[in-house]
Amino acid sequence: MKFTKTLITLAILSLAPSAFAADAVATVNGKPIKQSIYDVITKDISANGQKIDDNTKNAIINELVSSELIYQEAQKLGLDKQPDFLAREELGRRKLLTSMFLQDYVKKNPVSDADTKAAYEQYKKAYGDKEYNARHILVKTETDAKDIIAQLNKGADFAKLAKEKSIDPGSKDKGGDLGWFSPASMVKPFSDVAANMQKGSISASPVQTQFGWHVIKLIDTRPAQPMAYDKLKDGLQKNLQQRNLEKLMADLHNKAKIEIAK
Repeated sequence: MKFTKTLITLAILSLAPSAFAADAVATVNGKPIKQSIYDVITKDISANGQKIDDNTKNAIINELVSSELIYQEAQKLGLDKQPDFLAREELGRRKLLTSMFLQDYVKKNPVSDADTKAAYEQYKKAYGDKEYNARHILVKTETDAKDIIAQLNKGADFAKLAKEKSIDPGSKDKGGDLGWFSPASMVKPFSDVAANMQKGSISASPVQTQFGWHVIKLIDTRPAQPMAYDKLKDGLQKNLQQRNLEKLMADLHNKAKIEIAK
């Protein structure tokens, strides 16, 4: 990854002046640019995979000097005393502290392997023991769907009708082909009907979902092939972490006395 001046600038501008520490890496008009701000920037850059060499160090310091010059000029104009600045400064501190708290909470409350494996078992249960391969024709009204079923019962070609009639942009050009799917991946009215059909059959009645009215043709079934645990592990852990954070927020709300001004 190529190190850019923009990345340095963003790192500098995202830090409040109050973060500067005692030891200076440079001074500007007698004002110190402190070591701690430099250290935070290099830490963030290193975390993004960038090597900190002499050129990078010089670039960081040069950007800090430029930032300090502008900062001093802004102070001379009194911009740091304006209500809008003070409100944004407080908001920035709140966001930074909130982010640090949540990172600390996640670090101290990691998702266990046992919880992750339990979530995987729930996923497999919801996935079901079969997968289905089907085509469908989606239309706006029940009348249209019944007319299509009548045409199919008279020998009309399903794929041809799907291309002509279906309003599903993802499958109409493929003759209504939905590929292989698990019941959990489809809306329930659709999957309930598909799960009770015979191979090669067409749904006797239109199936209504929030998307419209479906005419379904079941092509085939096979044993379920859920994704392996190793491929889902990271995603499951992130979901569990998110649930933990949502529970934390709910607990904080329940414990707090909150009064909203009218």
